[in-house]
Amino acid sequence: MDVNSVLARSLEPIRTRSGTRVSVAVLEPRNGRRAVYGSHVHVTASLVKVDILAALLLHAQRERRALTRWEASTAASMIQSSDNASASVLWRRIGGGRGLTDANRALGLTSTQAGPGPNWGLTRTTAADQLALLSAVFEDHSPLNGASRDLIQSLMGQIDAEQNWGVSAAGSRWQLKNGWLQRPHSQRWAINSMGRVKAHGSTFYLVILSHGSRSMSHGISAVEQAAQSAVHALCSTPPPVSPIIR
Repeated sequence: MDVNSVLARSLEPIRTRSGTRVSVAVLEPRNGRRAVYGSHVHVTASLVKVDILAALLLHAQRERRALTRWEASTAASMIQSSDNASASVLWRRIGGGRGLTDANRALGLTSTQAGPGPNWGLTRTTAADQLALLSAVFEDHSPLNGASRDLIQSLMGQIDAEQNWGVSAAGSRWQLKNGWLQRPHSQRWAINSMGRVKAHGSTFYLVILSHGSRSMSHGISAVEQAAQSAVHALCSTPPPVSPIIR
């Protein structure tokens, strides 16, 4: 059984038990092995704050400058404390949805639609696109230069203690960003988490997007189960054997 099938089988009980729909993408960068489950488009909620910061840094790179002291302080509040006012200010700074779309074109995100007007939290994305964003944040071959990547990584590694949930359940030495939003029409929750974790002697980039949870706590539980299942799927499935060419 291939790794995608193993992952799909392990995730099915989450929907059965909780009614939560999840999409998952996981990559083990040392060998390029990955698994993806679900191509649904999900609302990002605060997950988009990493994308906003990446867009801000690309803008500064084009101007051949570092972030101003104010920009750096506002970015820290946006990522570490998930401060919404800071996100709104920087959303305007990057040019709103148009600026995010331009940045995502450079970052290799192809299925992300910026939120309308000032509503950055209603940006819609896929797990595969957010995995591409993580690769841009953590890999050397990236439109983001070393200083920009170091800043994002540092902030994602210093999240406020009450937000230490999600992909961190799958391992240790994490760097992450979470997002959560109760949808007004259904009263159900969108709960998302993405980041880099150490587990089983390796490093993993991990994205969990979800919607339909009846409470925030149930959504977090589903996301953490999915994160653990994703890492286990890669670790427990042997890599395909290359054919011998004679």
